[in-house]
Amino acid sequence: MILGVFGPWQVIAILVVALLLFGGKKIPELMKGLGKGVKEFKDASKPEDGEATPAKSEEK
Repeated sequence: MILGVFGPWQVIAILVVALLLFGGKKIPELMKGLGKGVKEFKDASKPEDGEATPAKSEEK
């Protein structure tokens, strides 16, 4: 999907700039934090087991 918007050389250039800005040690930490954020968002968007789901009302 990204390659549809950007060409392969643009993606490589962005990755090189990110590596230069953050360094090789900081990028895995950033990705780990991003992954935790996505996981927390998915967990929060799921209804919990104890929660009642709204029932559909049937109209006659």
